[in-house]
Amino acid sequence: MSEETVAIVREALETFDQGDLERLFSLIHPDFEGHVSPELSAEPDTYRGREGIRRYFESFSEAFDEIRFQVEQIEDAGDGVVVGLRMTATGRLTGITVEQRNAGVWTVLDGKLARIDTYATFADALAAARRGGGGGR
Repeated sequence: MSEETVAIVREALETFDQGDLERLFSLIHPDFEGHVSPELSAEPDTYRGREGIRRYFESFSEAFDEIRFQVEQIEDAGDGVVVGLRMTATGRLTGITVEQRNAGVWTVLDGKLARIDTYATFADALAAARRGGGGGR
């Protein structure tokens, strides 16, 4: 894994945090897939391409305001970059701040973000990356 790949992941993370979908679209591979695991959501799902990314962000905006994604750990793991995130958001109706920590294996293909596989912990994501990625969920 090159420094360039880690830089692409960092740029995508920054854009993801800002919710700048148009900029994010310029960074994703046409065959992008994002997988949310059952440990992280009552409705685990797979998000494909631009429409999938739009749907992902829309699912948050219905329930939350001020959604932030903060990188807590990032590690080059061969064919993937393992990212530990802390997500915080404020409930739209309640005003209550919620927090969730999770991790993912982020895969870059042809200089574009091609895949994200999520896990409940950084250790789980790192183990998956060392086994050859998170594909096949």
